[in-house]
Amino acid sequence: MSTAAAPYPPGADAPAGSGLSAEDVRERTLAGLANGGPDTSSRSLRQIIRANVLTLFNGIVGGCFLLLLVLGHWQDALFGFAALSNAVIGVVQEYRAKRLLDRLAVVDAARVRVLRGGLVQEIAVADVVLGDITVLQAGDQVVADAVIIDDNGLEVDESLLTGESEAVDKDRGSRVLSGSAVTAGQGRARVVAVGAGSYASRLTAEAKRFSLVNSEIRNGIARVLRWISWALLPVVVIVTNGQMQAKGGWDVAFTTGTWVEALVGAVAGAIAMIPLGLVLMTSVAFAVGSVRLARQNVLVQELAAVEGLARVDVLCIDKTGTLTEGKVVFDGVHAAGRSSPPGWREALGWFGADPHANATAGCLAGTFAFDGNRVPAAVVPFSSARKWSAASFCPPHAAAGTWVFGAPEMVLQRNNASTGDVLVQSRRLASAGLRTLVLAYSPSVVPEGDPDDVQLPTGLVAATLVTFRERVRPDAARTLSYFRQQGVDVKILSGDDHRTVTAVAREVGLDVVGGGYDARHLPSDPHLMEETLDRFSVFGRVTPAQKKDTVLALQRMGHTVAMTGDGVNDALALKEADIGIAMDTAAPATKAVARLVLLDGRFDRLPAVLAEGRQVIANIERVSVLFLSKTMYAVALSVAFGALMWSFPFLPRQLSATDGLTIGIPAFFLALMSNSRRYKPGFLKRSLAMAVPAGIIIATAVLAVQVYALTAGGFTAGAGRTAAVITLSLVALSVLAAVSRPISTVRLAIIAAMCLGLVLLMTVPILQDFFKLEWPPPQLSAASFAAAAVAILAVLALSQVHARRYPVDRPAKVTRPSVTRP
Repeated sequence: MSTAAAPYPPGADAPAGSGLSAEDVRERTLAGLANGGPDTSSRSLRQIIRANVLTLFNGIVGGCFLLLLVLGHWQDALFGFAALSNAVIGVVQEYRAKRLLDRLAVVDAARVRVLRGGLVQEIAVADVVLGDITVLQAGDQVVADAVIIDDNGLEVDESLLTGESEAVDKDRGSRVLSGSAVTAGQGRARVVAVGAGSYASRLTAEAKRFSLVNSEIRNGIARVLRWISWALLPVVVIVTNGQMQAKGGWDVAFTTGTWVEALVGAVAGAIAMIPLGLVLMTSVAFAVGSVRLARQNVLVQELAAVEGLARVDVLCIDKTGTLTEGKVVFDGVHAAGRSSPPGWREALGWFGADPHANATAGCLAGTFAFDGNRVPAAVVPFSSARKWSAASFCPPHAAAGTWVFGAPEMVLQRNNASTGDVLVQSRRLASAGLRTLVLAYSPSVVPEGDPDDVQLPTGLVAATLVTFRERVRPDAARTLSYFRQQGVDVKILSGDDHRTVTAVAREVGLDVVGGGYDARHLPSDPHLMEETLDRFSVFGRVTPAQKKDTVLALQRMGHTVAMTGDGVNDALALKEADIGIAMDTAAPATKAVARLVLLDGRFDRLPAVLAEGRQVIANIERVSVLFLSKTMYAVALSVAFGALMWSFPFLPRQLSATDGLTIGIPAFFLALMSNSRRYKPGFLKRSLAMAVPAGIIIATAVLAVQVYALTAGGFTAGAGRTAAVITLSLVALSVLAAVSRPISTVRLAIIAAMCLGLVLLMTVPILQDFFKLEWPPPQLSAASFAAAAVAILAVLALSQVHARRYPVDRPAKVTRPSVTRP
């Protein structure tokens, strides 16, 4: 019978071989053959700051800000704080992502045992060199790729790397990968790849590749900012020239000193074009959504991920750790066609209590009892190669005889009629997703011999079939049902056998059309692969590379993909997915690349993330109309007044006030209100369809008032600017009312508060003085209110047309699954 060998303690003489000498180690370390890994991501802090600060957009805004400070008009430079906030938020977001990636590690062992100079030593992982002999024992992590040179029942769990949930038997000559874990036995392995050449390091380097969430909102805003950045320069030239000509020409303006006022007007026109608050408001909405989700134990590692899940139409999930808890539990016993020999319960009790039992057999301990004082006379430990273990008991023990516990097809090798029936029954149970083992009995004793070549005893008969199952998460069925109701397709990608995965999928309520698919036959041709992904929803034996390729294929097909997982084998797929979601039990490397982490491991948190994302998208789309309409009327007014060579009708501080009342303050509240509208692609197109004509309407109204003021004559410049402020504010408030529909009590209160703010702005002396406002004469006031009334009617008509063209898909209620703590 095989017995467990004593471990190799540090400092002890090592059997068979002396390992590397101190001189060998020194030479290999100097040659760069030590086990250091990649330690940087693709972007440094300097690169992040440069990307977020040194842009054409920020250059223009910063230049205008500094110009006003130099000219002594600090009151008109308030916009600089919004621009600074945008840059800081961008840097902080990317730096947080960089720090997470820099801490990423697949190998997290603190120390490792190696054989050097004939002695076993404990050294740091980074000090392992090529050719070192590592000493492996149960519980160790493999820290560098190696080849087994001797073993004693060595079994390695590679599930974090490959997705295969069962431990793999490792014999002499087998390769073990860095990042895997030893679950049973012991042995020695010679290191054949270190540092960047090891599997774990290559995986780490790929996962550390820097990327940000693909956010439609952020992309759309960035596109608008690019357009504005390139349009600013020619518009600024037109406005500046117009302001100078309005002061009598460049020579006159510089001679009389009115060039300062002309430049301030030009800056007002340029800054009005830039939707600075939209970027800030988007970040605020993301941040508040992240805080709300944090209260539900969902960690958002990148703000835009809040939006991402709302756009997802395919959810790829791993079975182990996501649909299931990653634990095997005892299911039941099943008759093997005849009465079971006496003592079978005691035998199962011993297999469960055996300190060397694997995870499956250990599940029996809580169900079947065993007298710990009666030890077996002989034991064959479990081996993945044999697929069985055995124990022999002597009389008068209740379980006297030899009991073999393992895979039916391996234990019942000598077929007869009764054996065939048991194998048929075991296959039927396995097809239902149950891990099925047989307990067989023989009065004979297991023969002595080589532990790697021990033979089954003669006269074996099946005593009973024992089934185990993976514990399905209690929230999995409800959550998947919710996503199906919301039109999200679900794909299961697992490293386990596709039949087992299919059974679990059916248990959680998925309609598995066509059964599962064995990913070992997955076509490499991209078009054939896409066809296969269309036809099947459950895939087994999926490798880490195939998970990544599957995500990329689904994205090529036009899908927005979310991927959940907990193993290192899921890390690359999570990295490529639009949204990567890690469970609480996930490996550190997997959590590092994920955008969302479910801190309590509850799968039913995802509907809350979806609802939060929908709220962010719908509300940002709502407030974007306000900011983009401002950009549109600013461009129109700048070009019109520059071309007509008239003085720009606003001071920068006046535009700051109107922005705050008609856009900034209400947008803050609107962006955080509940909104369950379903996501539809085309956020920017819908926003511009409302914002562009609304901006033109506002610009036309302001231009009409200025034409009246100039043609009627007799009005001061201050009165003309105030009339323009009144006209712009009233029409912009009507745009606010249009985008706030359906009007609720809270939204109505916000609009009323902004109207009150406008009244105070126009009547409180200290505000009038600061913003240089003076109430216009009756004729000009009447013209201002008349132009505003006509424009308001035009805005209302526009909103009706827009609502019919882009109807809102608003379910009566976003159904969330009931949440009960398991």
